[in-house]
Amino acid sequence: MTAAEKVGAGDIRRQIDLLEPRVAELLDAKIARREQGPYQPLTALDVVQRVTALVQAQASGMTEFDLEGVQRMPGGASKEQFSFTMTVPGRAPEQLVLRLDPPESIVETCRYREDEAFRALAGIVPTPTTRFLDGDGTYLGQPGIITSFVEGVTKPPSDAMVVSGVGTSFTPQWRDRLVPQFIDNLTKIHAVRWQEARLPHFQAPTGHPGEAALWQVNWWSRVWQDDCVDPYPLITLAEQWMRDRLPDTDELVLLHGDFRTGNFMFDVESGQFTAVLDWELAHIGDYHEDLGWIVQRLFAGESQDGEVLVCNLLTRDELIRRYETATGRQVDQKKLTFYEMLAAYKCAVMNLGTGCSAAIRGHNHQDVLLSWMTPVAHTFLGEIARILEQEG
Repeated sequence: MTAAEKVGAGDIRRQIDLLEPRVAELLDAKIARREQGPYQPLTALDVVQRVTALVQAQASGMTEFDLEGVQRMPGGASKEQFSFTMTVPGRAPEQLVLRLDPPESIVETCRYREDEAFRALAGIVPTPTTRFLDGDGTYLGQPGIITSFVEGVTKPPSDAMVVSGVGTSFTPQWRDRLVPQFIDNLTKIHAVRWQEARLPHFQAPTGHPGEAALWQVNWWSRVWQDDCVDPYPLITLAEQWMRDRLPDTDELVLLHGDFRTGNFMFDVESGQFTAVLDWELAHIGDYHEDLGWIVQRLFAGESQDGEVLVCNLLTRDELIRRYETATGRQVDQKKLTFYEMLAAYKCAVMNLGTGCSAAIRGHNHQDVLLSWMTPVAHTFLGEIARILEQEG
């Protein structure tokens, strides 16, 4: 019997320590690293030496290979990323991507889970392919994953200077090409039979109908407790509001966790999706959670007629209609509102708590970006206030 089964539905919101075991391990490990010194940038030579050690350990019989063209990739507040070319005698050169955990990230995630998600979705939705994995950082010095390099863009060329996913604009012609693929890939992810997939580093919230929601509230309230720099009453109110309204989950699905504009790539010529990216927040939960994340106003835009477009692609009503038609599931508005609150809460915690804390400690390669993102959190505080006012 799980801890959730030992309490009634009315008491489950008070089980503040009940969260996914792997997530708890990651949060504990982050606290244990707090005493480390500030982040030291990796040089190209550092990358070559560490990747060489990993390849030699995992690629049996591969003794001759060259690693060239190491370049730090822009962006990435949660992962330190490098591209490079690997050449093996008798094979064509292959461009690869190295993703490394910094000492503290804006969100703590698991490279084993990222790899398992790639494998579970292989052939279902376009994803990068894992080439090498060092989930504990034995060879790379910090947990990391090496994947294939995927060609494509995350936004139209006209928006090249816009932060990916925020303020990205699409013409009606681009929306016509991208919206069907956006819905199709989301529904395919939610259709994965996760019970049959090899996901050893995932745990499912099966102990109680309210456990999926509880795990999420407890995850992010724990993060706020660990990383709070300055208290914000709205964050406390949001947590209590969610604990008082934990919804039951009718169907558990594999969630992407960060499905939105900016996290898919497409070919400029054909408009076809080439990859769904950033699987680090993937977990098992309520399908309303991905929908609640998608409809966040920070990712929204406006049509030529002034309509608010989710991820600057389609209206909220069209998103729900298309999702229901494609899956046969019903979208419950109360549950969707709960997960909208969770999305705003998570983002406020990431920006006002974890990101700010990591920047202060000098534990992240993107301390300037994290500092810049801190005031963005007030957008999410505004969303929290809006929901509290509307829903009571």
